[in-house]
Amino acid sequence: MMAAPPLCLFVLLTAALLTEASSDSGTVIPAESRPCVDCHAFEFMQRALQDLKRTANNLNTRTDDLLLRVEKRALCDCLPFNLLA
Repeated sequence: MMAAPPLCLFVLLTAALLTEASSDSGTVIPAESRPCVDCHAFEFMQRALQDLKRTANNLNTRTDDLLLRVEKRALCDCLPFNLLA
């Protein structure tokens, strides 16, 4: 039980060193060629809004189709078949 805290500390330090080593091994992109964080976030939000609009339009279309089917079914249930033809 007494060996658990030093073991946990060892595992955390090892994980931190491995994480730091892996982050240093990548290539560095100059700041001038990278989009700013605000621009990147704006583009991401713009794409997300476009996806939401597309999804909303699809849901509206499907809802309209389902409502028409329900209305048609209700009409067919109310009227005798020979009056619909």
